[in-house]
Amino acid sequence: MTRPTPETLAHTARRARASADPAAADPAAARAAATPAVPAVRTSAPAQVSGASSLVRSLEALDVDVVFGIPGGAILPAYDPLYDSTVRHILVRHEQGAGHAATGYAQATGKVGVCIATSGPGATNLVTPIADAYMDSVAMVAITGQVARPSIGTDAFQEADIQGITLPITKHNFLVQTAEEIPQVLAEAFHLASTGRPGPVLVDIPKDVLQASTTFTWPPTLDLPGYRPTLHPHGKQIREAARLMAGARRPVLYVGGGVLKAGATDGLRRLADLTGIPVITTLMALGAFPDSHPQHLGMPGMHGTVAAVYGLQKADLIVALGARFDDRVTGKVDSFALDATVVHADIDPAEIGKNRHADVPIVGDAKHVIDELIAAVTVERAGGRVADLGDWWTQLDDLRNRYPLGYDEPADGTLSPQYVIKRLGEIVGPDTIFVAGVGQHQMWASQFISYEKPYTWLNSGGLGTMGYAVPAAMGAKVGKPDTVVWAIDGDGCFQMTNQELATCALEGIPVKIAVINNGNLGMVRQWQTLFYNERYSNTELGTHKHRIPDFVKLAEALGCVGLRCETADDVDKTIAAAMEINDVPVVIDFVVGKDAMVWPMVAAGTSNDEIMFARDVRPVFDEDDI
Repeated sequence: MTRPTPETLAHTARRARASADPAAADPAAARAAATPAVPAVRTSAPAQVSGASSLVRSLEALDVDVVFGIPGGAILPAYDPLYDSTVRHILVRHEQGAGHAATGYAQATGKVGVCIATSGPGATNLVTPIADAYMDSVAMVAITGQVARPSIGTDAFQEADIQGITLPITKHNFLVQTAEEIPQVLAEAFHLASTGRPGPVLVDIPKDVLQASTTFTWPPTLDLPGYRPTLHPHGKQIREAARLMAGARRPVLYVGGGVLKAGATDGLRRLADLTGIPVITTLMALGAFPDSHPQHLGMPGMHGTVAAVYGLQKADLIVALGARFDDRVTGKVDSFALDATVVHADIDPAEIGKNRHADVPIVGDAKHVIDELIAAVTVERAGGRVADLGDWWTQLDDLRNRYPLGYDEPADGTLSPQYVIKRLGEIVGPDTIFVAGVGQHQMWASQFISYEKPYTWLNSGGLGTMGYAVPAAMGAKVGKPDTVVWAIDGDGCFQMTNQELATCALEGIPVKIAVINNGNLGMVRQWQTLFYNERYSNTELGTHKHRIPDFVKLAEALGCVGLRCETADDVDKTIAAAMEINDVPVVIDFVVGKDAMVWPMVAAGTSNDEIMFARDVRPVFDEDDI
């Protein structure tokens, strides 16, 4: 069993200081502290240094406590001053792991996640996590080495135009031209990544720029003409939204991940309690509103609850807060919520009206929008204008009672994956951070674990990246070392990035991994069952039939504790055994049945009206509601 190294232990005090920082403990506080991104109190007298030293000193001045990366030729000059830095560097086993770890760190802490790679293949290996962060609006700065300036454009060894490659998937990116501009570029990158709608920013630095001599001073002056995110909404639009909320008969609050980004969960709770309006939280917003709250209808969309899908579809008013009307929520968009007036509030004006016309567009930060909506709704209520939602709640409660989330036990006696995940959530509790891969296990984790607190659910929502869970869990655990972090992964996803468990073992990052091993690419197999006449082309992985790989032996080879569970009777005690181990990573191979499916389901490209509660079972609505 591999134990933490002396080098790892040297960072213990630094991690303790980070965990004692209120902003580190509260992602919302960290996000508030991120504006402006340049610490006002930290100054540095001019010093003659290399470009590489200027880069590392800039990271220190920006209060970066950890970066995830792999050295290589073009970025190597930066690794020399990093050797003596207060910034902790975690040596990952693949650049994709560095990117997802930075994302997990950012999502769990509210700080900017940082990853580092060299030029060419090192940089291109970051493309997937950069795209993932872009789709899910995660504050991340990716620093890449580049070939020397005279070699750019010559197809030099390990050259790739990473600035051009990532242009469509970054909030902004930079190709640094001189060593003198490094502090300013870094400060601007962090400011852009963490303010407005968060997102990834790439900083590409040629090797000769890192080697050049320069004068380092701090703080730099930001020069971002035209970048002025609108935080406070227009008062007239807020008043109109409040008027509509007071008069609606079938309203819903459609809550997206932007509410979490803005640290607006307390305000959301107050708004919901004040209005009595049903609340629907997207996959990216789980935990923003307590699952147990009586007004929570659950998750909408392809695998959402019947009540949530129906609520959106039949609403006469949709108040969208930090959500983007993506296809997984709307289904066939031209049949989505045909009778609804739409209030759409988002900090990114490009999202408003992009997929669904907004009758009342509101540009602003979700926290300010919600706070001002509360004030405006309070005025409406003082004037006697209060919506009567009795009939609406009667319909919704009837659907919740008739079509609750559930599952059938496998007929062949195999272990139910839903049971495993449900028991995991019940045993480890609501303070745990859960990180999911992509596929059936992701949907079951969203359905059968109760998320009562914000920032306890991390997943790849927009891009749907297999391989996200293990490195993202690693990053989350680094950012929140005193919090239990469980990754729920599939046997397909797990085989893409499990090499980062070696990183976790050597660096003293005791994550816990539940592999939901059904022997197949489960979600693809489900589609083959439903839409391809059970022709299972290239979806069997061999982890059942041949036990290749043997996940327990693989875990042990990577310096982890490996456990296996194959029966329902052993689920609780296996989870309890994993919870007792806190000094090394733990992997549990849950061998489950291959035929379990995710229900409810709205098939891709169909209307939400065609939601299936189970196979060949379509919900029956009252005639007046159809």
